[in-house]
Amino acid sequence: YPTDTLLPGIKLGWDRTKNLNKTLTSWASSTDPSSGTREFKIENWKVSHGLLYDRGQLESRTDLTYSNLVNITENEEEISHSLNITPNVSSILLLQLTHFGSLLLTEFIGGERHTLFFFPKDLCDTYNRCGDNSYCNTRMNCVCIAGFQPGGQYAVGLTKSKPKCLRKSQLSCHEKEFKKIKNMKLPDTQYKIVDTKIG
Repeated sequence: YPTDTLLPGIKLGWDRTKNLNKTLTSWASSTDPSSGTREFKIENWKVSHGLLYDRGQLESRTDLTYSNLVNITENEEEISHSLNITPNVSSILLLQLTHFGSLLLTEFIGGERHTLFFFPKDLCDTYNRCGDNSYCNTRMNCVCIAGFQPGGQYAVGLTKSKPKCLRKSQLSCHEKEFKKIKNMKLPDTQYKIVDTKIG
């Protein structure tokens, strides 16, 4: 149970043999180390994600930058994320969930502290901020993807309402063109089928 800090060699996530999910839990405040309301969990989906929660409500989902900084193991026994143990004793990595709800990857080299990763970076990191068929642009506005336009009923969730982006024209089974959209997070895999063998 790593509390609010993950050290090198410790695994965060699911131990499938014990049905145990090891998570990070924030402090209540900067001076109160009792459990806070923020939690960082590794989800038991086909392709695992790190998810930030506040009071049980999903707030953010990690991206490719995070995935490139941690070791991800997905097999029959476990779905886990961990930090490398480096042979250099003067360098150590720490992944911390702050009481503000930020995930912070810090490297200590000698007596110096270097921040390698800070998440969430902006409002676009908010989970499902824009809803289906849309994306959050650099101005942090929600924009419909090509072939879709704003309209229709509002999609009402438990806590938020989002305008829908509806298809401009009916789907044509004769078109064989896919639109390439750059710098996007892949969709979560909670309700999707993923073939991880395809390159």
